[in-house]
Amino acid sequence: MSTSPNVPEQKDSYLYEAASVPRWIYVVFVVAFAAIGYVGYLVSAGNAAKAQLAADLAQANSKQAMVSAQIDQMNQKLAELKAQGQMTTQKLGFTQAELAQSKTLAQSIRQDQQESDQKLAAQIGQVKQDADAKIGAVSTDLTGAKGDISATRQDLEATKLKLTSAVGDLGVQSGLIARNQEELDQLKHSSDRNIFEIHLTKSKTLSHVGPIQLALTKTDPKKYKYTLTLVADDKTIVKSDKTADEPVQFYIKGVPKPYEIVVFDVTKDKINGYLTTPKDVGGTARAQ
Repeated sequence: MSTSPNVPEQKDSYLYEAASVPRWIYVVFVVAFAAIGYVGYLVSAGNAAKAQLAADLAQANSKQAMVSAQIDQMNQKLAELKAQGQMTTQKLGFTQAELAQSKTLAQSIRQDQQESDQKLAAQIGQVKQDADAKIGAVSTDLTGAKGDISATRQDLEATKLKLTSAVGDLGVQSGLIARNQEELDQLKHSSDRNIFEIHLTKSKTLSHVGPIQLALTKTDPKKYKYTLTLVADDKTIVKSDKTADEPVQFYIKGVPKPYEIVVFDVTKDKINGYLTTPKDVGGTARAQ
């Protein structure tokens, strides 16, 4: 049978055709497609990553710009602070110089004050010493003055005892009379009459003595006598050859008590003495 031997030949041919495409090729294709897909995925993922990277980069650039601006601002502030620090340092240095000068001045003032205090203390000590010496001297003087006052009082008492009374040339009892300048000074303190001192030189011209006028016309120092011309109450009276220590009396109209003149010192051309008048009418006489 001519056909039976051909059957095996077809089978072999099929097997040959089938055997002509190996299986690994399919595997290669599968791997290739997988690789292409993976590469595509990688490319796609790379693009996304690239976009994300670009976004991150942009954000980083923005942050960098912001940081750069902040750094610039900080640098500017640092520069300002540095300038202020320099100015402060200069001011501080100036202040320290002033403080040093003030300290030196204060020390100088303190030293001057101490020297002044020492001088003042020395002066006070000297003044105290002088004051003590003067006080001692004053105490001594006071002691002496007390003694002098006591002696003067005794002298005044003795002088008062020396003062005597006499009868005037008109026969009227006079009060106490003074016989020298010392007794006259005492009489001024103890008398109840007005007293006017008389110091006359020989002259024809009248001189005012209290409320009257007098002129010394004659003296006799050997006999202690003198002659006076007096004008009182529109009257001219001549008292001739009157003796020292003698109360020379005359009346004034309207005055019951007499005026008195006492001369206690007679020289060649001068007399010294006093005029007394009652105190209640001492100024009633008119002098011409």
